[in-house]
Amino acid sequence: MDRDTHFIGQSSAFLDAVERASRAAPMPRSVLVIGERGTGKELIAQRLHSLSARWGEPLVTVNCAALPETLIEAELFGHEAGAFTGATRARAGRFEEADRGTLFLDELGTLSMAAQERLLRAVEYGEVTRIGASRPISVDVRIVGATNASLPAMVEEGRFRADLLDRLSFEVITLPPLRARDGDIPELADYYGRRMASELGWDEWPGFTQGAIEAMETYDWPGNVRELRNVVERATYRWDDPSRPIAAIVFDPFASPWSPEPEAKAETAQEHQPVPAAPQDPPAAKSEPPLVDDLRAAVEAYERGLLETALEHHRWNQRRAAQALGLTYDQLRHCLKKHKLTQAPAL
Repeated sequence: MDRDTHFIGQSSAFLDAVERASRAAPMPRSVLVIGERGTGKELIAQRLHSLSARWGEPLVTVNCAALPETLIEAELFGHEAGAFTGATRARAGRFEEADRGTLFLDELGTLSMAAQERLLRAVEYGEVTRIGASRPISVDVRIVGATNASLPAMVEEGRFRADLLDRLSFEVITLPPLRARDGDIPELADYYGRRMASELGWDEWPGFTQGAIEAMETYDWPGNVRELRNVVERATYRWDDPSRPIAAIVFDPFASPWSPEPEAKAETAQEHQPVPAAPQDPPAAKSEPPLVDDLRAAVEAYERGLLETALEHHRWNQRRAAQALGLTYDQLRHCLKKHKLTQAPAL
């Protein structure tokens, strides 16, 4: 496997899923891989293929959700010339391309009922018929399907064929979300951080501060490992001092006080002109800002007072002060530089 197909983790939930994939790999049967987005379903499919007797044959991947319903059958089963408008020549489908190998059907739950019916015949009889053809073609294909949907629930709702689910579910591997992989987040963060540091040409890897690790461990990770990789690589490349551990973590790259609002929300704001809400649980300012005639000076004095109070309340821990004020770390650093509050006062 190449560097992008490594399995990194030590949690029992994760290792159990990998072990189940390893045991199922030699069996020439269909396998379903279930998991949230970003949990590594395609990596499991690659493992199932590479550890099987089919490892030297093609591994063909089809993202069922990326194809319109009118083209999915032609993509999977191929077509003859003139079968439909635009079919100027015959084309082999993905089943034929994957003959003697593995066909990975990602987002399996999005297949139409018509496509499911044709897929059932291919799984049950090992035959596919190109659109516009009269004779079936024999194929030897192992199918690995992946989805983040509940296929049994879809069967109950009439949106997925029960007989097809029976054929595909010889083994079902359910991948745990990152939030359930106890102890794996620091290991994954270190791995992706080292890779980015090497890409940036850093001489050494400084690692993350304990505060940064704690922030990552308490985050919910809706995008799982894929999201963690983006967060870690972004934090590494934005860090200006490779000699110090990385302390700034930005989970939402779109967060900004200058982000454009949706049109409907912007119109409502213009109509009602609400008073901006204070950040959640902000520390109270030590004193009222001075009464001055210059509005800009008054605003800056009030802002400085909030910054000083937040920093003192959190013992000059800038990351926690930023969270208390509802700012990103970069925004807080900009404000501190603006008000020349770059270090704690001497005691």
